[in-house]
Amino acid sequence: MTWGLLLASAVAGAAYTLTPGPGFLALLGIGAAQGRRAGTGFILGHFAGDVLWSTLALLAIVGARAVGSTVFDLLGLVCGAYLGWLGVWTLRAQPIADGGAAEVRRPLLRGLAFGLTNPKAYPVALATFTALLGAQAAALAFSALPPLLGAACVGFLAADALLVALAGAAGVRRLYRRHEVVILRLSGLVFLAFAAAALRNAAIGLGLAG
Repeated sequence: MTWGLLLASAVAGAAYTLTPGPGFLALLGIGAAQGRRAGTGFILGHFAGDVLWSTLALLAIVGARAVGSTVFDLLGLVCGAYLGWLGVWTLRAQPIADGGAAEVRRPLLRGLAFGLTNPKAYPVALATFTALLGAQAAALAFSALPPLLGAACVGFLAADALLVALAGAAGVRRLYRRHEVVILRLSGLVFLAFAAAALRNAAIGLGLAG
């Protein structure tokens, strides 16, 4: 294990967190309605999902030769299909009637549930970590997983702090409230793009596409 690999894992964790997706959109809405404290609760709950999905992504990268890639490709298909459904739903979603975001009573629990079921998480984590670690994956053993995951967590937390600061800023809150419909529609298109990529990669892995 080298410092370069640890740094690459930390950067991958930060990049994964900052990639727009359902969690990013939810944080914007909660921050717009309730400020940084609620946003912090949501993102701390979401952290559990970040750890889970990134662990699976690292397992797929490091352990593909030992356990095979089929189970991970099937997981990619499920995530891609769910993400496609979410993209369609987001494109059709309507803003809150009074122009404000809905209030979340328990942001920590909402973040926990959201993070563990976030369909963007696995395919994006896999793509991000593969891009930064894939060239050296053949030399990595399962013993490398704990330090790599620890480094990724440092990246998660650094990116989370940045997102909370932005989501709670007055200018960002006004921008979200004013352009909620546009943000929803653009997010729906991003989700559909992630879905297409996830489904294509999983299909190639399963031998269903070339």
